[in-house]
Amino acid sequence: MPTATLARTSAHNRRMRLLHTMLRVGDLQRSIDFYTRLLGMKLLRTTERPEQKYSLAFVGYGTNPDHAEIELTYNYGVDSYELGTAYGHIALGVADVYGACEKIKAGGGNVTREAGPVKGGTTVIAFVTDPDGYKIELIQRDD
Repeated sequence: MPTATLARTSAHNRRMRLLHTMLRVGDLQRSIDFYTRLLGMKLLRTTERPEQKYSLAFVGYGTNPDHAEIELTYNYGVDSYELGTAYGHIALGVADVYGACEKIKAGGGNVTREAGPVKGGTTVIAFVTDPDGYKIELIQRDD
């Protein structure tokens, strides 16, 4: 590849980053509580759009552009969604998967796969679901 093309590609990639993913939720406060109280995220900002009939809350471990965020969208009058089969999960790195699962269970959360090594490996993982049924993988990380 020519040097000029490599330079343009490299500059282009530096500008691209994952900013957020959006999840539609049936109860905004319930979802904010789950992500902040049980997963340790911060409520970063909220937006009310009554004329468009929706509300937003952004949660995460830090703000853009250094950290990806989760946008929680509540559409007025919609209390549940069909999740379908295309969506997989969000993965979070945590220092102690076993402890995180205990905290989530104690707080009324749903652990769908208990903490333990991944099949055929040593990485400790668990799966939980948020109040709307979205799957979240917890992966033990030391960093």
